[in-house]
Amino acid sequence: MRKRLGVVVLGLVLLALAAPAFAAEESGAAAPVLRDVGKFIAAAFVLGVAAFAGAFGQAKAVASACTSMGRNPGAAGPVRITMLLGVAFIESLVIYALVIAFIILGK
Repeated sequence: MRKRLGVVVLGLVLLALAAPAFAAEESGAAAPVLRDVGKFIAAAFVLGVAAFAGAFGQAKAVASACTSMGRNPGAAGPVRITMLLGVAFIESLVIYALVIAFIILGK
């Protein structure tokens, strides 16, 4: 019973995804639409991976810096400067991914 329900749900999802292809005119307008969808998916994927990796990297950097400042309060100044520099570099990589997404979209 459960397998049959899964097949029915999968069939409905595939039909819903195919609806734009069925609704397209025959004048050849389907190719640019599909190309644009691919661009949007690629840009979203690039930004999603970059945001996830950037947030994860920043969290690890800040956590490590806080731990080291807690263990050695005398070195808090240099550790803080190094942490801020590292967080800025991590954030710049996410901004580069945003620029790449704009290039993919052609805007």
